Amino acid sequence: MSLFVKKPLNELLAQAADSEKGLKRTLGAGNLIALGIGAIIGAGLFVRTAAAAGQAAGPGVTLSFILAAVGCAFAGLCYAEFAAMIPIAGSAYAYSYVTMGELIAWIIGWALIMEYALGAATVSIAWSEYLNKLFGGGIPYEWCHSPFESYTDSAGVLHQGMINAPALVILLLLTLLLIKGTQESALVNAIIVFIKVAIVLLFIAIGWQFIKPENHTPYLIPEGTAAVTDQAGKVIADYSGWNKHGWGGILGGAAIVFFAFIGFDAVSTAAQEAKNPKRDMPIGILGSLVVCTILYILFGHVLTGVANWKDFVDPEKGREASVAYAISTYMSGYGWLATGVTVAILAGFSSVILVMLMGQSRIFYTMSNDGLIPKAFGELHPKFKTPYKANWILFVFVGLFAAFVPGHVAGDLTSFGTLFAFVLVSAGVWILRVKAPNITRPFKTPLYPVVSTLGVLICTAMIVGLDTQTLKVAFAWMALGLIIYFLYSRHHSKLRYPGEIMPKAQDFNEQ
Repeated sequence: MSLFVKKPLNELLAQAADSEKGLKRTLGAGNLIALGIGAIIGAGLFVRTAAAAGQAAGPGVTLSFILAAVGCAFAGLCYAEFAAMIPIAGSAYAYSYVTMGELIAWIIGWALIMEYALGAATVSIAWSEYLNKLFGGGIPYEWCHSPFESYTDSAGVLHQGMINAPALVILLLLTLLLIKGTQESALVNAIIVFIKVAIVLLFIAIGWQFIKPENHTPYLIPEGTAAVTDQAGKVIADYSGWNKHGWGGILGGAAIVFFAFIGFDAVSTAAQEAKNPKRDMPIGILGSLVVCTILYILFGHVLTGVANWKDFVDPEKGREASVAYAISTYMSGYGWLATGVTVAILAGFSSVILVMLMGQSRIFYTMSNDGLIPKAFGELHPKFKTPYKANWILFVFVGLFAAFVPGHVAGDLTSFGTLFAFVLVSAGVWILRVKAPNITRPFKTPLYPVVSTLGVLICTAMIVGLDTQTLKVAFAWMALGLIIYFLYSRHHSKLRYPGEIMPKAQDFNEQ
């Protein structure tokens, strides 16, 4: 049987119709824009903005946001075509199984682990940093940083990380919450979204008066910029690479801040509930991206204007908690704002981690039901009816990254996984247009094949812009995925061997 064997589309659509009865087309363009804004604004803005400025783009991080947004827009339109055509659960993995076949579905599913699982690790690391900031740095460096992180303080004392304990604690608590099956209410979610947006607007409005023009000069990191070192002379950030300065740094920064746009696909998943998908889906996707991009540009402009971009790579000056650092250090009289921002960010981060863990467990559950990963990932708790074994396995996996891997490494790997999936989704639109031109498409990507081609090219360019070490680790991960597929998944696929694995009619008659 071919490596690209496909799931029958008609059967899946019928299944979706049976399981999702009651869904009404009630969402207008405004609802979809609000949905997108709520899903997009999260940890990426408060963490990756400073990381991109400090590591590659400098004040030009605003241009990095624009480039990342353009790539997201092209990929998002392609994503919307798939979501409107095949409105079923399982994200890109599920409908790629229908349109491009099992091997491509596996590759996307494996890449999505880097998006959701490592995304949860990245946010939990940021959560740890902001918690320590709230406690005034009371958590020892050794207990809130990975073994691969160290620095020498102003007194000449070397601090070597051992384990990020707070990140593990928040992951454990949220895992227990997911296993129990407790759901966040719509009201709580709405409050968290409101707080996140309010924080961004408040920081922009108040911080604007503290902007120092000299912090924006030069706007791009110049070639030959000296590396940033700690008190012992250890290099913290090096700018010799092509993607660490100038316009190359803008591309490198775009690859880093891309993390801040993860979540816009939530708009495309609501295609079945949109009043007019053909009109409202592109408005929702592009509208939310435009609003968030404007907020991001203003946020990045203010942040790099209030504090010098080199501050954002100094372990003694905030790192992941750079927003709180900038407020408390440079915005005199607004210490209360730093505390308020920190508390609100911690709440927002918690919800983001919860959503990412939930999303990954659902992908594991779907892949397990397809036979591509062990059935333990699809087993439900006898009382709570949640995929509890998948949640525990996910906790161990994510916890290892959160506890022992630096935040910027996990964040860059998250960007790779998302970008890689977007490349395949964008390419998938083109492939399916050629191979199956007569399939009903409630929404069609405009300017085909230009948009899908640009989606592939821009997202690929941002992948290339990632750090070399990140790319090596990412490709090693994808190679491991292919090995697992050919050694295990291919031989346990329920689509390939339905008679051996899938239940028979008499099985239900015996119950």
